[in-house]
Amino acid sequence: MDFDFSPDQLQLKDQARRYLTDHCDRGAVRAVLDGPQSHDAKLWRGLAAQGYLGAAIPEAYGGLGAGYLELCVIAEELGRAVAPVPFSSSIAIAAELLLLAGSEAQKQRWLPALASGEAIGTLALTERAGQATPGAITTTAARGSLSGCKLPVADGDIADFAVVAARGEGDAAQAISLYLVDLRGAGVQRETVPSIDPTRSQARIVFSHAEAEPLGAAGAGWALLAEVFDRAAVLIAFEQLGGADRALEAACAYAQERFAFGRPIGSLQAIKHMLADMYVSATLARSNAYYGAWALSTGSRELPEAAATARVSATQAYQHCARNNIQVHGGMGFTWEFDCHLHYRRANLLALTLGSLSRWEDLLVARLSARRAA
Repeated sequence: MDFDFSPDQLQLKDQARRYLTDHCDRGAVRAVLDGPQSHDAKLWRGLAAQGYLGAAIPEAYGGLGAGYLELCVIAEELGRAVAPVPFSSSIAIAAELLLLAGSEAQKQRWLPALASGEAIGTLALTERAGQATPGAITTTAARGSLSGCKLPVADGDIADFAVVAARGEGDAAQAISLYLVDLRGAGVQRETVPSIDPTRSQARIVFSHAEAEPLGAAGAGWALLAEVFDRAAVLIAFEQLGGADRALEAACAYAQERFAFGRPIGSLQAIKHMLADMYVSATLARSNAYYGAWALSTGSRELPEAAATARVSATQAYQHCARNNIQVHGGMGFTWEFDCHLHYRRANLLALTLGSLSRWEDLLVARLSARRAA
């Protein structure tokens, strides 16, 4: 039985890799890292022109309508290239929230713009350090306006709109609603804040009676976020998988070309074991990511468990491979000139994008226990 992607999907993956090789090389990533811009706008438009951003968006809303498997292989190549674009914020999260809970008017307004790259979306959820919970949200919405402060907001300094989690009028104590806010409108102030990975910017956004429209049913925000986070966890797992594979390849290549005491360092037992452990982590993550992709593409009831499994495994693998890539490179791996830190930065950023690793480990245990009890 063949568990791999179809020939067409593998061809799409190859095309995406060649496109990113040509348009997202080391210089392009460094230009964003070292420069004042928060993302590569030219690359973002190019990805849209290739149809990659709209892979899972229905044709009725300006997308390709291909499906989640196609979006998974694209996400893997973006992770491999450490692409400085707001993929996880705009496509993996914002677009999915619109598809799940948006009204027809909201979908018609924003989804074609997301697919074409003309607009960037994001999620404004957290307000302080620690795990995001309904009780930690103090932002309020009333009579069509919203007030509060969100920090950090991924790609919030470049986004055109945000899905904001807030307390609405009449919401119960632990109930949260979602609202769409045009970040270019009045009552919105935002500033870029320092983060470990400047190629995926973070922002502080202050809303002061900003115009807002409900997204989904009142009080259903937390349930909607949980469902979308499961979808996004699979997509981001593929992004992490691509990064882990590239970090492993870089470490292997350096171990073969770097000589010490007259022999390549890859022939040393300690390095061999380190590379083997990295390979095991990446391979396990790939297996779990494929399971998540299947569950996502088929709408399986197993998606919650599969998403948590993929998220935990891919997070561990990327952090492991990125960290050990630096170790294999030795002292050179800690320098700014080498690219090891690019993957280390991205690995640690993606590890927190949907909540911490411990949160997803707890979710996985709870979901497996519930499945066993049922």
